[in-house]
Amino acid sequence: MSETDLKSRLLQAAKPHVPFDGWSEATLRLAAEEARVAAALVTAVFPRGAVDLALAYHEEGDAAMLARLAEADLGAMRFRDRVAFAVRARLEAVEDRELVRRGMTLFALPQHAADGARALWSTADRIWTVLGDTSQDINWYTKRATLSGVYGATVLYWLGDESEGQQATWEFLDRRIEDVMRIEKVKAQARGNRLVAGLMAGPLSVLGRVRAPQRASHTGMPGRWNRTN
Repeated sequence: MSETDLKSRLLQAAKPHVPFDGWSEATLRLAAEEARVAAALVTAVFPRGAVDLALAYHEEGDAAMLARLAEADLGAMRFRDRVAFAVRARLEAVEDRELVRRGMTLFALPQHAADGARALWSTADRIWTVLGDTSQDINWYTKRATLSGVYGATVLYWLGDESEGQQATWEFLDRRIEDVMRIEKVKAQARGNRLVAGLMAGPLSVLGRVRAPQRASHTGMPGRWNRTN
């Protein structure tokens, strides 16, 4: 059995226990017992235990989102609608909101906050990549940071949404994207203003040295500094 298959087997066995025991060592232990996976193998695929199990669940959701995006006709949509569709696809990949709620509880702990931030960033990165983002400068970071914020806020709203078909969540998402579009419009206007452009020439020259990470090596939230600019 491959590592991927082993992770999936443990994850499927763990899901029924998460609403009761959270993404915890108790859940992982019960999953291993039910899936009949030896403790040594559990440690091999989830060296940090329950937090790695929770991250595997997040990865599974991202994979489901990407599969749906691959089937969609994104080219027929306005750009803002593509972003909204991607975020909605990610949330609709969740079969039980309690699994996400328990994950939020886990990643709210100080020792796991960085893992939660990386998971959000990874989802945003995957969305931008599928949508064809080719930025290689500071925009690579600002786009992902902004979308991480939109996605995170939407998840929190969605967790408490009891409207039919989560319609209130999709309206909330549209408003957040509209806010981002307004900010981008203001930024574009500022770049076209000679006075503002002159005042920002120094800071922008520094930011212009920032480059997107190399795809082959990037994990988490990396980057590099271009000393030649």
